[in-house]
Amino acid sequence: MRMAIWTVVLGVLICVCGRYARAQDHSREQMKGLDEQVQEVKSDVLSIAADLDQLQEKLLYPSDTQLAVFVSLEQGETLRLDSVQVQIDGQPAARYIYSFKELDALRRGGVQRIYTGNIATGQHQLEVSLTGKLASGKDYSHTERFAFTKEIKPKLIGVKLAGPDSGKPAIELGDW
Repeated sequence: MRMAIWTVVLGVLICVCGRYARAQDHSREQMKGLDEQVQEVKSDVLSIAADLDQLQEKLLYPSDTQLAVFVSLEQGETLRLDSVQVQIDGQPAARYIYSFKELDALRRGGVQRIYTGNIATGQHQLEVSLTGKLASGKDYSHTERFAFTKEIKPKLIGVKLAGPDSGKPAIELGDW
């Protein structure tokens, strides 16, 4: 009799464990399916966000009125650039204070977009001011004004900065 009871109990345990194992496998498959769906949704959201960023830029800065100003340092420049300030038609447009890493990137040939905005077509004035320290440790600042014409297309202006020891103009303007 005991043997029969043990056999029945063992049989019931095997059935329960088998169902539990199948339930766990089914649960794992559901979780795996959910993970895949979450990854697909993430990918879709990132794609939509990128599209929205492009659309926002096109709406905020239409190509016929867009102006972008880029800053770079003269090759081999020893000036430790602290800040750059940009004014357009006498109005402050951008001011940037540089960290050590950003200055290092500029020295290695990097270019920074310091300003993007909209302006009307026609004649305009751009004023660029820089402050920094020379290799000797002496403070240095310089400001220059430039006239430029904005046409009915995007305008890209490059500003190349240098210290007085370089033999080049401190602030040089060019179209990009």
